Amino acid sequence: MTIKDTYLQGREHLQALKVAEPAIEAEMLLRFVLGWDRARLYTHWDGPMPEPDAARYRALLDERSRGRPVHYIVGEREFMGLAFALDERVLIPRPETEPLVAHVAQWARKERAGLIADIGTGSGAVAVSLAHQLPGITVHATDISAAALEVARGNAARHGVASRIRFYAGDLLAALPDALRGRLDAIASNPPYVPEDQAFLLSREITEFEPAQAIFVPGDGSMMHRRLIAGAPEWLRPGGLLAMEVGAGQAEPIGDVVRADGRYTEVTLLPDGIGIERVVAARRREAPEGDSSGGRK
Repeated sequence: MTIKDTYLQGREHLQALKVAEPAIEAEMLLRFVLGWDRARLYTHWDGPMPEPDAARYRALLDERSRGRPVHYIVGEREFMGLAFALDERVLIPRPETEPLVAHVAQWARKERAGLIADIGTGSGAVAVSLAHQLPGITVHATDISAAALEVARGNAARHGVASRIRFYAGDLLAALPDALRGRLDAIASNPPYVPEDQAFLLSREITEFEPAQAIFVPGDGSMMHRRLIAGAPEWLRPGGLLAMEVGAGQAEPIGDVVRADGRYTEVTLLPDGIGIERVVAARRREAPEGDSSGGRK
């Protein structure tokens, strides 16, 4: 069999499984087995497929047939142009989160920000991407999962930004050191936002393999956003930015919560690549002179 024959068999196998992108996944697994980039794969397309590699490829296809996501199988996922190592300890980074990073990075450049927090960092995709794009900043990243922080630290080292990211284990903003209160230029977060009673709508790849605490929350999915909205003003400097990823259909109601809080201004809803409003962002209101409440009435 040639390498092309092997690929075509893999694609047909994944098509039969009804995976969303059988051609992409078949190629990804094949390149992983061979240790080749895409250019080398296609320049050797008609060459023979070594049987030991073919056997390993079949084993990975079988693993995929049991539902394990392809990105856990190959051990990485690209995000914001960077390759992030990952496994079942962390959520797989997705393109829907890239608008969050892009908005915070653009805002940070304009404001010459120096201190940013990433709350619920998981694999470190947001924190590492921001540190990589913004050489002058320090990122303070939190996660309730110590296991996830191990992955995030590895990704920070992988991309040469470990010296500018501080990691803390704990619950949301409470994990941050007290010395940061009122000093952060921006807070970014991709918190869990899928209502627990909607788990049946998701594929088994998500529900059986990705960490549930990074995906599901009780109620309508806004619980973590509400906690961030309530707590962020005491950590942000006046004029500082809060930016959060939200689920489909959540942007307007969560934006209304931000507006009703009274301590924020310039509430903005931003779409992802397919037009779904995916980010809710706002600035901490400048407190009137002598008002230590941050403008809350």
